[in-house]
Amino acid sequence: MHHSIVSRSNRLFVLLFFICLFFAYGERLWAHAVVTESSLTQNPIQPNHATTVVLFFNSNVELPLSRVFLVSKGDVYHPVEIAKGKKPGEMRIHVPALTPGEYALKYKVFAADGHFTESVIRFQVSDPR
Repeated sequence: MHHSIVSRSNRLFVLLFFICLFFAYGERLWAHAVVTESSLTQNPIQPNHATTVVLFFNSNVELPLSRVFLVSKGDVYHPVEIAKGKKPGEMRIHVPALTPGEYALKYKVFAADGHFTESVIRFQVSDPR
């Protein structure tokens, strides 16, 4: 009889432990790396000047397992160099000098939680007015 009480209390302890973990870290258990901000919104790319685009993700990103491509007219993919930013979840993308036109950054990032996220950010390079 004593054995079943210990076993029941152990099960209760384990259940409470996992409930606490869920509330403490639950969002991270299934969260993907989602872009929360992009430097493109504040600083559009100027034509014929290499620049760095900064993406801010809601979680840390594993750079060695992540890829970013610059997509140009005709669906041509060019791999671009990425680097870690100053803050957690910040990715710096080195974009070469571009002529005016429509482009996209296609990224596939590996979040620290183990999930891949793939998306596209479209942007336009325009001559200054």
